[in-house]
Amino acid sequence: MSDFAAILDAPGVEEICELRGPIGFMAYHGGNLEWMTDVIARRAAEASAASLYAVVQPPGMREHFTSTTVDPDLSPQLAKFLDHVDIVITVHGFGRRGMFGSMLLGGQNRAFAEHVGAAIRTELPAYDVLTDLDTIPKNLRGLHERNPVNLPSQQGVQIELPPRVRGSSPLWWDWEGPELTPHTESLISALTHAARTWS
Repeated sequence: MSDFAAILDAPGVEEICELRGPIGFMAYHGGNLEWMTDVIARRAAEASAASLYAVVQPPGMREHFTSTTVDPDLSPQLAKFLDHVDIVITVHGFGRRGMFGSMLLGGQNRAFAEHVGAAIRTELPAYDVLTDLDTIPKNLRGLHERNPVNLPSQQGVQIELPPRVRGSSPLWWDWEGPELTPHTESLISALTHAARTWS
């Protein structure tokens, strides 16, 4: 299993589409694949009255598929979402040696990337928020024309989040909750503010 259509057909996979405002949040590597990405996208979307599209893999399933296979022709829900929104924030998770304190903001709408990056820097000043494409690894820039972040009329920003801000690094080994970690809550607050203040 390595393509979008096969993932959607797999047992236990949940596809979510909630249409609200013209800004959208996406997290199609959600659930057990890129942990917490769907939670972050959903909470920011709800708090900012934005729309949401997510694909959530169940416990025990970790099937990766490339963003360029996430094709609206294969999903009526995704097609409906992309037809409804003007611009998107796509939430991904990544882990790379030397970048565990970095957040990478790719996608074709560079003005929006700077806007979202500024909001994150205000809430999480200890992180290195990279908006200069030359500082982002090439395969994490989200610039391909078939990447869903670039399909809405105003394209969008793709955010790659390290484990630390998603609450899944050794930094949080003794965190008992029940709320999300403080860094995750601050990120959601930043994304909510960015969505509310973009015009």
